[in-house]
Amino acid sequence: MRATATFTVKAFVPTELKPEPAVSTGLPVGVATMEKHFEGEVVGRSATLFTAAFDQSTGVGTYVAMESFEGSMQGREGAFNFVHSATTSGSDRTAEFFTIVPSSGTGELAGISGAGGMAVDADGTHRIWFDYQLG
Repeated sequence: MRATATFTVKAFVPTELKPEPAVSTGLPVGVATMEKHFEGEVVGRSATLFTAAFDQSTGVGTYVAMESFEGSMQGREGAFNFVHSATTSGSDRTAEFFTIVPSSGTGELAGISGAGGMAVDADGTHRIWFDYQLG
């Protein structure tokens, strides 16, 4: 089954978490927490732990995000985790990875598994989709 939605980032809060011992590289590594709100066939919110090595001025870098979602997917209520990552050279997304974390589903989403993806439209609209199975 496929569920699609749009989302908005309601909060992006950088943290002071730094790996020790520190290692200096060509791109700074940062950690942030995020809150997203979803509308469409997926309705609800997620709490996200976001890590990236990224250059703000050029838009070059890679991120990894672990999200904990609660709400409904095509009318089924529950919660689950999903993880995604991508690399950008400033104008594209490559090396994309997106999966629903096994055994993370609760409520009517218990037993959820699958994958998905994300895209940003030219007008800035953020889209997400889940290709999933239940049970």
